[in-house]
Amino acid sequence: MKSKTLKKNKVNIITLGCSKNLVDSEVLSGQLQANDIAVVHENSKKDHNIVVVNTCGFIDKAKEESINTILEQLELKERGKLDKVYVTGCLSERYRGELAAEIADVDAWFGTMELPMLLKELEADYKSELIGERMLATPKHYAYLKISEGCNRTCSFCAIPLMRGEHVSKTIEEILAEAKKLVSMGVKEIMLIAQELTYYGLDIYKKRALPELLKHLSDVKGLEWIRLHYAYPSKFPLEILDVMRERDNICNYLDMPLQHITDNMLKAMKRQMDKKEIYDLIGAIREKVPEICLRTTLIAGFPGETRDDVEEVKAFLEDIRFDRVGIFTYSHEENTSAYDLVDNISADEKEVRAQEIMDVQQEISYEKNQEKIGKTFKVLVDKKESGRYLGRTEYDSVDVDNEVIINSDKVLKLGQFVQVKINKAYDFDLEGDVVL
Repeated sequence: MKSKTLKKNKVNIITLGCSKNLVDSEVLSGQLQANDIAVVHENSKKDHNIVVVNTCGFIDKAKEESINTILEQLELKERGKLDKVYVTGCLSERYRGELAAEIADVDAWFGTMELPMLLKELEADYKSELIGERMLATPKHYAYLKISEGCNRTCSFCAIPLMRGEHVSKTIEEILAEAKKLVSMGVKEIMLIAQELTYYGLDIYKKRALPELLKHLSDVKGLEWIRLHYAYPSKFPLEILDVMRERDNICNYLDMPLQHITDNMLKAMKRQMDKKEIYDLIGAIREKVPEICLRTTLIAGFPGETRDDVEEVKAFLEDIRFDRVGIFTYSHEENTSAYDLVDNISADEKEVRAQEIMDVQQEISYEKNQEKIGKTFKVLVDKKESGRYLGRTEYDSVDVDNEVIINSDKVLKLGQFVQVKINKAYDFDLEGDVVL
């Protein structure tokens, strides 16, 4: 890593893709910091001389963004603004050979599980004892906590197992130590993430251990909100909901990607469930936790999808009335089983279908938000923009869900909880006043 500058090296990490990638970047930062190497995330001061691009390789748009970011950094290197450009993450894991041949100026490429090798290149020692030592890229009052790596599912559209390998759970002790460390750093909300939360523990405990993990986490003093992301619906352990109902600091929130609802699409996607089972599961979830906020994600334009399939998705949303919905257009990924199917729907038509589905959800979201007018919610203050405070209720996760515009005569602290009475509601946001 010897550089041609006389200044001390400073590493800037650029993170693309999902929250799991963000955690990897935070861990890398913590390791570099422990080695007395200056490190920053998304550095706006431009006073760094080394860049690590942590890439995403999930779908076409993400791959394009990753490649463009690499090329932008190499242009800076060509102009003498940088000494070194390294690439890591999912895109690098999946396409390292082809990319290295096409983009020769990258100094080194690393896969998703090669942190020690990347650190060695940066002249740092991997310190295995640093459990929970991370340099947060998020505001200090919330953090993501990865409870496992990889995935054993065989969904036909998904390339994640190619990039992240098979499911490997962290131990409960490791996760608890990390959670306590985060709380000691000022974190009040932890968002549990994994490729699939509900599989947690099957590899090391021979049982689904997420309910037990949640009980331990909810006992951590100072941890006010625990949020669940990416719960696979097939064989969903309903015991999770018993713990959610019993423990006040587990948010009544569940992010459960369903991807589709018609039986023919679910079968083609290899989702291991049919339409009736999904309806039954949602009914059981809402029976156990009536106040739960359900978020799901869907895919539009999967090979063989018909207009009737799209109409059935829209009817499903009208029927179930999810609180939150995200949607992707199908991306034809090499080495997935769906790659053998004919990608027979144009990119434009995929976008049209996705927009039609989101138009339905937008109306549902507006109606659900209108029902909140006059009610008071506990809100976590996230940031201040253009003179206004913005926050979230327990029913909203970071970046993907509603925000609450907070009107207050008093100065509020970021990371503070306040009671907010809602007086206005929009398609995807709420607005209200702080009340005593």
